[in-house]
Amino acid sequence: MAPLTYLFFPLFLLFALTHSRTTPHSPQTTLLDVVSSLQNAHNVVAFTHHHPNKHQRQQESSLLTSSFGIQLHSRASIQKSSHSDYKSLTLSRLARDSARVKALQTRLDLFLKRVSNSDLHPAESKAEFESNALQGPVVSGTSQGSGEYFLRVGIGKPPSQAYVVLDTGSDVSWIQCAPCSECYQQSDPIFDPISSNSYSPIRCDEPQCKSLDLSECRNGTCLYEVSYGDGSYTVGEFATETVTLGSAAVENVAIGCGHNNEGLFVGAAGLLGLGGGKLSFPAQVNATSFSYCLVNRDSDAVSTLEFNSPLPRNAATAPLMRNPELDTFYYLGLKGISVGGEALPIPESSFEVDAIGGGGIIIDSGTAVTRLRSEVYDALRDAFVKGAKGIPKANGVSLFDTCYDLSSRESVEIPTVSFRFPEGRELPLPARNYLIPVDSVGTFCFAFAPTTSSLSIIGNVQQQGTRVGFDIANSLVGFSVDSC
Repeated sequence: MAPLTYLFFPLFLLFALTHSRTTPHSPQTTLLDVVSSLQNAHNVVAFTHHHPNKHQRQQESSLLTSSFGIQLHSRASIQKSSHSDYKSLTLSRLARDSARVKALQTRLDLFLKRVSNSDLHPAESKAEFESNALQGPVVSGTSQGSGEYFLRVGIGKPPSQAYVVLDTGSDVSWIQCAPCSECYQQSDPIFDPISSNSYSPIRCDEPQCKSLDLSECRNGTCLYEVSYGDGSYTVGEFATETVTLGSAAVENVAIGCGHNNEGLFVGAAGLLGLGGGKLSFPAQVNATSFSYCLVNRDSDAVSTLEFNSPLPRNAATAPLMRNPELDTFYYLGLKGISVGGEALPIPESSFEVDAIGGGGIIIDSGTAVTRLRSEVYDALRDAFVKGAKGIPKANGVSLFDTCYDLSSRESVEIPTVSFRFPEGRELPLPARNYLIPVDSVGTFCFAFAPTTSSLSIIGNVQQQGTRVGFDIANSLVGFSVDSC
C-alpha cells in the first residue's frame, strides 16, 4: 500500500510542544486532562459534530490564509460513526491502522526486492499490469472504511467538489470516475470526466506515464494501477485535470481516473498524494514546501493544508532525509527519544537507513500509532512504566500492551516523552498525544507499538495539535506549536 488506509483531517493542540531547543532538556512530567479526553470520546460516538453544509463549503476558500491552501476535516467531523461505543470504534481504527502499516512496510520490501532483482536482471525495471487487471474481482470494503483526515477539493472545469484523503505515504493522486466497473460508496457523486472541459488523457509516451510504477498502454492511452498491499487498489485511465484547492486552481495535474476501485477508502472520493516522488501533488505544482495540522481525530475542529509557506521561526526542526531506493517516503533525522527528561540508551543507528535501503524512520499522515523497532519500543515502554509508577494499570487492548485505569481521575501527571533531533533540538509531546482513551469509561493506553519490520513510522496520533511542515527546498521537517 504505497497509499494506505485512509484518513481525514484537521487539528489543534492543548499542550505546548516545545520550540526549537539548543539544550537536550525537556520537562520531566506532563499533565493529561482525563476529563477532556473522555468528553471527546463520548462526543464522537454521540456524533455531536455536523457535516459541513453547502454554504459552509462555499465559504471554505474565503477562510484560507494562503493562495495555496485548503481546509482539513477529521472523519469524525463529517461522518457519523457506525459504532455504538468508543471501544468498538477504537478497535476498528486500530485494525485499519495495522493494515496501513503492513501496506507501507510491504511497499518498502517490494522496492528493495525490485532493486535486488534489477541488479540481476537490469532489463526488467518496469512493472506491467497483469493481463486481467481491469477485469479483476473487487472485494467490497464498505464495512471497513479508512482514513482519518479528509480535504475537500474541486476536480475539473467547472469543478466537481469531492472529499479526498490526505496521504504523505503515496504519490499518485486519483479519484473515482464514471463509468464504474466497480466503485465503492462515497459521500459525493462519482466524477464524470465528460462533464469537465479540462480533462485530457495522458499518452503512453508522455513522462507522467513513464513515471508510474504500474502502467499499461491501450489504444495510445496510459492506464495506471496503484495497489495498497492489503488487497485494495485503484485502476483506470491516467489523465491531466484541473484541481482546485480553495481559491487556487492548478491546471494539468496528472491524476488517476479510477474505474475499478477496491473499497478501503469509504467516504472519500479518492486520494491526494503528498509523497516525495515525481508524481506527487507537491512535485507537480513545484512546491518548495507544504504543511498540515492534524486536529484530534475525535474533534470537529478544522485546520489547513498549506503550500509554499515558510516554517515558523519557533519550529523544532529535524533533517528531512530520503531513501535513494524509494523517494515517496519522508525520512526523519532522529537522534533518540527521552522519557522524563532522560535520554533512552538507544543507538542512533536504530533510526538510520541502512546500506541497502532498509530501516530508518518516516513521518506519515496516514498511520495513526507510531511504530518503533521492537528493541526501541521495549526501552521506551519500560522507561514510561517506571515513571508512571503508582498509576493504576489496566489490561492491554489490541496492539497496546501498556494501559491504565484513569476512571477515578480528572487529570494525571505522567512522564514526558520527547523526540530528540540533531543539533540539540527536542520535541516534547503533549500528554494527549501518547496516552489516549480506548473506551469511554477511563481506560487509557500508551499509544506506541512495536514492529518487527526494520522501518519505523511516526504516526498522526503523535502529530496531533502541531503543524508539521516539510521544507523540501532546505530538506527540513518542522514541528510548530499552536500554528493550526
